[in-house]
Amino acid sequence: MIYQPGHYYHIFNRGAQKLEIFYEPKNYEYLLSIFQRNMDKYGVTIAAVCLMPNHYHIILSQGEEGSIGRFLRTSFNTYVQGMNKVYRRHGTLFQGQCKVKHIDSDEYLVQVVRYVHRNPVEAGYVDDPKAWQYSNYAEWIGERNGALMDEALLRAYFQTHQQYRRFVEEYRGSDTVNQIMTYTFDKAFER
Repeated sequence: MIYQPGHYYHIFNRGAQKLEIFYEPKNYEYLLSIFQRNMDKYGVTIAAVCLMPNHYHIILSQGEEGSIGRFLRTSFNTYVQGMNKVYRRHGTLFQGQCKVKHIDSDEYLVQVVRYVHRNPVEAGYVDDPKAWQYSNYAEWIGERNGALMDEALLRAYFQTHQQYRRFVEEYRGSDTVNQIMTYTFDKAFER
């Protein structure tokens, strides 16, 4: 896929054979640190991220000189190599190449960000998205400082962190979320 500067993309994938890709908390932290390290290097901005036990979602964009493709390849190759070394395993962790969906409207963008942040709630892991440590929802609502946050995107659509929090908390289902679920594997919020 050819990524356009300034456009947002929803990137997602799951574990090979639907198996877990994170075995313990330090694995989630390791991948998030890889993302943080590679963002500037490849000119990528992460808008939303959520790492789940057997899959992940990332919404990102690239600058004029950026490369989403190189960011993804480097980040996930580093993660798989590290996991293989630590756990004495071989092969890939993921089910083929990551899936990519170009986000083609502002309305769709805010809906998919909310979808990503609500993923652990809908899957039954937590009751409140801020309780899931492996997403950047806490940054979006101003309760944690971190580099994995597109503050400009937040400000473009919401006046305050609390306004975004209400937007997430007041979710009651929508056609847009159903549309998102048709192209992801989250239809049954597989655990």
